[in-house]
Amino acid sequence: MPDLSTLALFAAACLALTATPGPDMLLIASRSVSQGKASGFATLAGIQVGTYCHALAAALGLSQLFLTVPIAYDVVRYAGAAYLLYLAWQTFRSPGHAPGPLPGPGAHSRRYPVGVVFRQGLATNLLNPKMALFVLALFPQFVKPDAGSVAVQIMLLAILLNLIGIVVNGAVILTASRLGKALSGRSRWRRAPRFLLGTVFVALAARLAFDGRR
Repeated sequence: MPDLSTLALFAAACLALTATPGPDMLLIASRSVSQGKASGFATLAGIQVGTYCHALAAALGLSQLFLTVPIAYDVVRYAGAAYLLYLAWQTFRSPGHAPGPLPGPGAHSRRYPVGVVFRQGLATNLLNPKMALFVLALFPQFVKPDAGSVAVQIMLLAILLNLIGIVVNGAVILTASRLGKALSGRSRWRRAPRFLLGTVFVALAARLAFDGRR
């Protein structure tokens, strides 16, 4: 097992990375504004399960595939971009604030199928090969082969990363959901959260499709 100093250094790196606004935070925040905190936490849960999958792939050596077979990287990232554009299309064409609302008493207070939101967050994460390369680049720096099973160490680091993510992104979700409630109470801005979410999907798709391996 990694020693406490290694875990502390990794935690500091994760805190700096997680607190820096990025695609995951943007998606989580826009979901929370558009659909409320339940959808925000469901999206976060999907992303974090995806992180475990990428960590497991790195532990098994599967993430090396993206380095050794460039076409595999491109296939996954283009599939991810296409999926994000599909979610954007669903969002823009929906009559309410977001796709798939269930009946409920008010625009923002409607209940949403969190299972669907969770699966979308998971798929978005899994179809992002940049996440696989991120895990492959960061985690081995804190793994010590003489400290026990490499796979166990990598999964432990993934747990620590996700715990920090819950704290940071949890605060983002609570803040963004309050903003969404405020906007939904004003008829002039009622459609704004839906267009924000759709725009975020389009921006993430463009970033994934055109950024390459950077």
